[in-house]
Amino acid sequence: MARLSKTSGKAQRENAGPILTGVVTRSHGRHFYVTTASGEVYEAHRRGKKSDVVVGDTVSCSAPAGGVVAIEAIAPRTNVFYRSDEWRIKELASNLTLIACVFASRPSFNPRFIWKALVAANAAGIDAMVIRNKCDLADRAEEARAFEASLAALGVCTVSVSALSDPEKTRNVLAEAFAGQKVLLMGQSGMGKSTILNVLCPDARARTQEFSEALDLGKQTTTTTTLYPTAFEGKPGVLIDSPGFQEFGLAHLSAHDVLRAMPDIAGYVDGCRFYNCTHTTEPGCSVKAAVAAGRIDPKRYAFYCELVAAARK
Repeated sequence: MARLSKTSGKAQRENAGPILTGVVTRSHGRHFYVTTASGEVYEAHRRGKKSDVVVGDTVSCSAPAGGVVAIEAIAPRTNVFYRSDEWRIKELASNLTLIACVFASRPSFNPRFIWKALVAANAAGIDAMVIRNKCDLADRAEEARAFEASLAALGVCTVSVSALSDPEKTRNVLAEAFAGQKVLLMGQSGMGKSTILNVLCPDARARTQEFSEALDLGKQTTTTTTLYPTAFEGKPGVLIDSPGFQEFGLAHLSAHDVLRAMPDIAGYVDGCRFYNCTHTTEPGCSVKAAVAAGRIDPKRYAFYCELVAAARK
């Protein structure tokens, strides 16, 4: 009589191979939730010690055990949206069609944060737009309007809304922009991102909080990245909400990536004396000539030089 092998339950599950496919719809640290096409939701962890899973990924998982699955493999992505610093790269979400960056006049917004988000989106090949929220506020309104106009002059799609005081108009404006899209909603803390989310996806019930007047800083209320299915104007899509943060690093980009992602600078590179011109210190640079002639915003050029210097370290 043949002797039966005594394979452990864990080994049997691993040998069985992935049998469940779904989309990662929520993440917090190394904890994930996977939703299948039929709507089942499973708590999930990544097999081994890998930390390469992000919301938006389509994944293959092991058979459920006690309502928990192991993520075995990640399907090829169309894109990944990153932010990074000199220590680590933070993947925010994958398989996106649109980045929507929110800013407002209160608390104070950082133009460089938004510029960096747009550079990151361009580098990843993802369309981007900027939402000016709290447009009903008189405080610093002129500064916010001027910045929005400067973005529009760069060819960036911009809209103005007030999610708290006029939710119906906010929903109508953003539903048109988000219809059929896979959107990542992002921004600095305190800009009203959670309020916008609640207007667009009432079932989200995201916690909102006023910013600190004393510190002129937003208070982070979102701690997880979560995907919500949408159907704006009859077109199915998704809206991914991410935690707010104050800094947006681009350490993962090379100097060439930066130039390619800033078309207002890249449009003037023809005519440089040197083929490998970095457009920062070299003589005979057509980009520097365009700055001197007023065709490139000096602040944008200084921003470009700052990113290139960081990329070359």
